[in-house]
Amino acid sequence: MTPVLSLAGPAGPGFLSPTGTEIAFLLVGVVTLAAAVVTVTTRQLVHAALWLVVALGGIAVEYLLLTAEFIAWVQVLIYVGSVVVLLLFGLMLTKAPIGHSPDADSGNRPAALVVAAAAAAALVWVVVDAFRTTWIDLDGPAQGTTRVSGEMLFRNWVLPFEALSVLLLAALVGAIVLSRKGDEDAEGKR
Repeated sequence: MTPVLSLAGPAGPGFLSPTGTEIAFLLVGVVTLAAAVVTVTTRQLVHAALWLVVALGGIAVEYLLLTAEFIAWVQVLIYVGSVVVLLLFGLMLTKAPIGHSPDADSGNRPAALVVAAAAAAALVWVVVDAFRTTWIDLDGPAQGTTRVSGEMLFRNWVLPFEALSVLLLAALVGAIVLSRKGDEDAEGKR
């Protein structure tokens, strides 16, 4: 006797029956993507920084929806609180134009669009291929606790973590050097 195959498919999560959390995740993802697109397409640097706050805040909400509360608060404190403030201070220190800036557009939009589309397609392909069969159990124990996140960060990701801190330090030093150079030029003209 042959077993009867179920037309309902395997038991478990599926794409045809999304939960409220999955729907909220997708909606926040769309808003975050839209904010990121506006960030890189606006011609006003301060507006770009403010849209970056929206995009980074959306990522923090995504972490909350994935029950990674600690990572969400780190996202808010470090990226929204520090990186954007560092960016705005860099704009102020380098005396960058605040309003509409024609210098912010190099005219390479078609090439940039092709590179961005290729990078996005490669990133989506890699992520989908890596996590195709992985499902996060949102009803189970929290995966984003401080202990689990700390163990992952300092065992597997310590080198990128340190490289990012060096990059941020270099950006701060560069902004200070550029602002000092402008002051020296002004003193030389007097």
